[in-house]
Amino acid sequence: MLKTRLRDFFITMDDWIFAVSDYFHPQGIRSTLRYVPDDGGERQMNGKRYRKYDFDDSFSFMRKHRPEWVEDVHVVPEEQVKRILSPNEAIQHLMASDSRIAAIVKVLEEAGVPRSHMGVTGSLLPGLQNETSDVDFVVYGKYWFTARDAIDGEKKRSGPIEDISMEMWERIYKKRIPEISFEEFVVHEKRKGNRGMVEGTYFDLLFVRDWEQIKEPTARGKDSGTMRIEATVTNADLAFDSPAVYKVEHPEIDHVLSYTHTYAGQALPGELIEAQGVVERVGDKKRLVVGTSREPKGEWIRSLTLLKKENMI
Repeated sequence: MLKTRLRDFFITMDDWIFAVSDYFHPQGIRSTLRYVPDDGGERQMNGKRYRKYDFDDSFSFMRKHRPEWVEDVHVVPEEQVKRILSPNEAIQHLMASDSRIAAIVKVLEEAGVPRSHMGVTGSLLPGLQNETSDVDFVVYGKYWFTARDAIDGEKKRSGPIEDISMEMWERIYKKRIPEISFEEFVVHEKRKGNRGMVEGTYFDLLFVRDWEQIKEPTARGKDSGTMRIEATVTNADLAFDSPAVYKVEHPEIDHVLSYTHTYAGQALPGELIEAQGVVERVGDKKRLVVGTSREPKGEWIRSLTLLKKENMI
């Protein structure tokens, strides 16, 4: 059985490149198509041109060429996988060739994050980046929080890592199209501390579970309508994961899941949140799911505690 986890990439026998989108793969690797060889493609790797596929286009392509692999994500049979690309294995050669990666690694190592728990994903992982590509930097497990604090602190110094400008925040907001106002979005995002600029390039610190944190998957729930709740967060250890998980104190809802990156890290333990999403029943428990579509409408998570502190409510 192939060993993969979130943020890994892999290449199939057809040289299609997929991003792994789950920790659990009961019937094939759960993933999303990202790049396909194409003579007219805008990306290039080892003399071969590739076309990048966005989320919706990737499903259109797969429904045409591999409909049997299409579910809620793309489920690729293991025997079709030629090579796995690990974010951690890419670190060494990227450090030598990319000063931006070297700068981030230096800050994190000085803070005590071992290189064995760092990685780079996104277009840099297969070597298909271009001049507009962001840096998607992975940190595994508990070290993610150390890394986040180190990056946040480094922004206050004069160096290659800087804070994000308001113009960039506006670009990110327009790309994500969340259900909260721009002002609320920025207040939440700035507190998270996991985004920045390195040598003029936008980068994101992405959380991925360490191997020992990967346990049995949660069973799929049965939808039972939508709900808006106010609840106190009791545990947010996996709040930056995908999906983000918030254990809450509420008379009906056991926990809140967010499948959209916008609401990862949105609240801290002890904070009161407002959340609206789809209720799923799993066994004798109910959970609230936010991000049930690519650009979820009518679904959000807000920290009422944070907004009150900032005098926004």
